[in-house]
Amino acid sequence: MLEVLGDSARGEEFALVRLSVDGDRIVSADAPGLARSLDGLTLLEAAAVPGETLAADALANALAQIFHAAPAPGRIAVAMSGGVDSAVALLRAGPDAIGVTLRLWLDPAGPDTERACCSPEAVIAARETCHALGLPHVTLDRRDRFRRDVVQPFVAAYERGETPNPCGRCNGSFRFDELLDFTERAGADVLWTGHYARIVEHEGGRLLARAADPSKDQSYMLAPLDPALLERIAFPLGEQPKASTRAEAAAAGLAVAARRESQEACFLAGDDYRTFLGRQGVEAVEGAVVDEDGNELGRHDGYWRYTPGQRRGLGIAAPEPLFAIRTDAVTNTVVAGPRALLACDVVEVAGVLHRQVELAEAKVRYRSPGVPARVEPTGSGFRLHLVEPAYAVAPGQVVALYDEGAIVGSGVVSSARRN
Repeated sequence: MLEVLGDSARGEEFALVRLSVDGDRIVSADAPGLARSLDGLTLLEAAAVPGETLAADALANALAQIFHAAPAPGRIAVAMSGGVDSAVALLRAGPDAIGVTLRLWLDPAGPDTERACCSPEAVIAARETCHALGLPHVTLDRRDRFRRDVVQPFVAAYERGETPNPCGRCNGSFRFDELLDFTERAGADVLWTGHYARIVEHEGGRLLARAADPSKDQSYMLAPLDPALLERIAFPLGEQPKASTRAEAAAAGLAVAARRESQEACFLAGDDYRTFLGRQGVEAVEGAVVDEDGNELGRHDGYWRYTPGQRRGLGIAAPEPLFAIRTDAVTNTVVAGPRALLACDVVEVAGVLHRQVELAEAKVRYRSPGVPARVEPTGSGFRLHLVEPAYAVAPGQVVALYDEGAIVGSGVVSSARRN
């Protein structure tokens, strides 16, 4: 027999749930505020019991510590963000689906915490969507690990003078590691998410590929995902536009049908990354803004406040527009110059090639078009020889390589130069 406690508080209100569990069944429960008694229910059945918000929170916190379920053919675990995309994925997953939400760390000082996909409000919305459909929902509190594995490396990368992409690190490893581990514990066959991407057969194996709707395609953010995991993952929205998703949610009467989009880099909670980094203790030390020859052009208030391609904020009067070209953390300098100096056609990438390709389309930013490139394997990843120059390519950025829409390689920029 196992005794498990779960609690939740908001302001002066408090709720406590106490469970006595034998195996996967609740023998007795002290759980006021829920819609029904938990006595005699399995953990899976208990996860579908709704209740007052604090009581449901407390139950979720208790269940997360011990949750498991016997394998069931056809059961689908659905990653729930609290938004409309994952809600429609849940709708399609059928009557044996189970929702799971990761609660992740976000900056409590941020100005817009409610739009973050990992916020308490998002968790509640995800759970209420599941319960409205009579389906179980489990919340996994991963705030500490997320801060250690995603947020702290993001801060450290800026201190090194890089331009990191935390969404690639989160989606490419952290998030799916946690979700697939849960999928196994929940006795489910497969994990579904609301991402707009597809999985295709390519040269005898599965690869991630672009969504049918280019305006919503999220394959770039998922590029670091190991193709070996795709046997256990599905993206049911990859063939349709966002408008169809909202219409489907509205037709089903889901409360999240009109919910706003969640933010990128959710842990910033709607704040500017510079302000966030300052709160995380990154020191802003004044230094020199110099040209390519080392001549001082002006002063800056912290090298990490400037990213390649940035024009605003340099505060330098010049006969032609000047841009931040690169930063140097060791010397605390920002190199500025005309836009032509941002051009590069050779990019070194630390990463992996899933297929040996000579030519591919290289994408180095989420909202930038891909560039044709010749691909040369290296000991640490690959080197790209761009057919036409790209601008403002910076160390730390994610690179996705596409061949006929499928991702055949990915990695992180280590350096970029003009040949």
